[in-house]
Amino acid sequence: MSTKLFDIAAHLETDEDIRQFLKESAATSTTTEFIHAVGIAARAKGMTTVAKQAGVTRASLYKSLADDGKPQFETIHKIVTALGCTLAIH
Repeated sequence: MSTKLFDIAAHLETDEDIRQFLKESAATSTTTEFIHAVGIAARAKGMTTVAKQAGVTRASLYKSLADDGKPQFETIHKIVTALGCTLAIH
């Protein structure tokens, strides 16, 4: 019997799904895990679309969100905004 990897990006079908996913991740994850979640959300929405809306190149987006990427806060802010979300402190 073979198994298939679970890809959460395939289940983030709406902007609201993405918002809820990132909200939960921001509340419960480490910084590294949150950046990984942003990458999943970007894949769900479409990397080309997110890159264009964030004002970065597609290659730069992939590099920033790679497992070994170290994106600057400004980059994460642009990506989160392109995903239809805001960063807030409560």
